[in-house]
Amino acid sequence: MAASAGGRKLGWTVGFPWRRIILTLVAIGIGVFVLIGSYRTLTLPDAERIIAETWFQLMVRGLALGAVYALIALGYTLVYGILRTINFAHGEVFMAGAFGSYFFAAAFAESGFLDRHIVVSVIVLLLSSMAVSVGVAVLLERVAYRPVRRAPRVVPLITAIGASLFLQGTFSGFFGPDFKGYPKPEILGGQWELFGVTVKRTDIVVFLTMVVAVAALQYFVRRTTTGKSMRAVAYDREIASLMGIDVDRVVLTTFAIGGLLAGIAAVLYSMTFGQIGPFMGFLPGIAAFTAAVLGGIGSIGGAALGGLLLGILQSVGPYLLLSGFHVPSPFQLKDVVTFSVLVLVLLFRPAGLLGSEEVDRL
Repeated sequence: MAASAGGRKLGWTVGFPWRRIILTLVAIGIGVFVLIGSYRTLTLPDAERIIAETWFQLMVRGLALGAVYALIALGYTLVYGILRTINFAHGEVFMAGAFGSYFFAAAFAESGFLDRHIVVSVIVLLLSSMAVSVGVAVLLERVAYRPVRRAPRVVPLITAIGASLFLQGTFSGFFGPDFKGYPKPEILGGQWELFGVTVKRTDIVVFLTMVVAVAALQYFVRRTTTGKSMRAVAYDREIASLMGIDVDRVVLTTFAIGGLLAGIAAVLYSMTFGQIGPFMGFLPGIAAFTAAVLGGIGSIGGAALGGLLLGILQSVGPYLLLSGFHVPSPFQLKDVVTFSVLVLVLLFRPAGLLGSEEVDRL
């Protein structure tokens, strides 16, 4: 009887919405911090206050950075949409493309060809970067992922991490662990005036390139025969196989497209930041994965939206939230923003902004 009474006393806790209450309290705490931080930053004394022009430049830089994240995130979302696997080696596919174009860029800059024939030079850089990234992505699919495609999900995940470390070590061994300066055409080194505010030319070029790439990918997936095959395999691999679709070819094509986009992102990123290294793919890769989760992994539009939002958050967020607390170097905490966003999305909206409980398939 005593045990039964004790059970009745504790029974009310079983159905109590503890998780919802805790998440609500966390959301309130985050909202209060954002409001206080933003208010303190925007009401700083005139000598310390960030002017409107600087905020605009931070927004543009965030859009450019987000555009790179979006291009990389598309590779994550395509592979996940087809195989339900996170390709954690995709950051190294991006890194490989940067090295593939670096030697052409260095040779062109040394001879002066880079500035004399800018269009031809940029085309060669993009083609070489895309070729190397596609080659590495296809090799990963054939060697690392295809043999474990039907294994439990943890096996491809461990394989992806191993492939990532292998590629980092390989490029570090062949080309050295140090960063190398990446030249860019002189015409892209200047600034343009936009709405009365000066912005870097590379930022505008990067953003416009991303818009064109995402539009082309959407058209490819929605309108072409191969794209429709990709959507069919993403929906149900076995049924697609019974309908006569070559699943292996579709998966290989998916990796190749992801590598192609990573190659484009590699050139844009290298020109924007001016240096490359064998470990350069890790943080952008994590940021791009976060962007894919933020937008809704498996959704092309979600990956693009998530990349742009994350880029803006990384660029504007540290200054907006921390300057008012007199943090000496807020931009150094941008990676904290990345991981904070990832945790918050997984807590409050696991399916992402454009996702649903059943994750979108392309």
